[in-house]
Amino acid sequence: MLDSDCPELPLSTQSKLLSVSRSGLYYRAVLPSPEEISLRHRIDEITTRWPFFGSRRIAASLKREGLIVGRERVQTFMREMGIEGIHPGPNLSKRALSHKVYPYLLRNITAQYPHHIWGVDITYIRLAHGLMYLVAIIDWHSRYVVSWELDQTLEMPFVLDYVDRAFSTALPAIFNSDQGSRFTSNSYIERLLSRNIQISMDGKGRAIESLPFFQRSPFFLLIIRDIFWS
Repeated sequence: MLDSDCPELPLSTQSKLLSVSRSGLYYRAVLPSPEEISLRHRIDEITTRWPFFGSRRIAASLKREGLIVGRERVQTFMREMGIEGIHPGPNLSKRALSHKVYPYLLRNITAQYPHHIWGVDITYIRLAHGLMYLVAIIDWHSRYVVSWELDQTLEMPFVLDYVDRAFSTALPAIFNSDQGSRFTSNSYIERLLSRNIQISMDGKGRAIESLPFFQRSPFFLLIIRDIFWS
């Protein structure tokens, strides 16, 4: 709604009329440097090979490679990339405390037919000149990727859009996720309950359940490779 070329109304007046901050009109996003992208990629490679490494061991590995990086910077990148070393303990998949958590329904259960059980998770994908978040839904019986989406952020509309797209093709009997805040949010839960879908969530505080579904399924990694590197 702003017109920077309007001779009658300067930007200061336009921003006041629209009740927006004038300082925000001049903000320009700064892309990460090639050095930062390379460092993020290397952190992800180390985590992929040794998923039990935390920030301390990753920083030590980088130093042995000649990259002098402090642990605090490694922690910041890992937090922004949404990755964490696997370890038993609390808060492995953080949720909003006000959100309801559903029990894990898949213990000793095997998917018997297509669309019996769907699994959903979010992971980080390295790209040549940056990074993206990948969210995908997989059918546990056929290993078919029902829906997937890439985005630079993890905002709720990004998550809900691909769920709606998946539901336009079929509906599962059981939908499994972790206890992340996006999967315990009211807008997400209401979409499942309104379609009579049973909700299953991975248990809290167990290392094997905190591991992203993509890493628990080697076949799924092949699918991801085919999508992005074919």
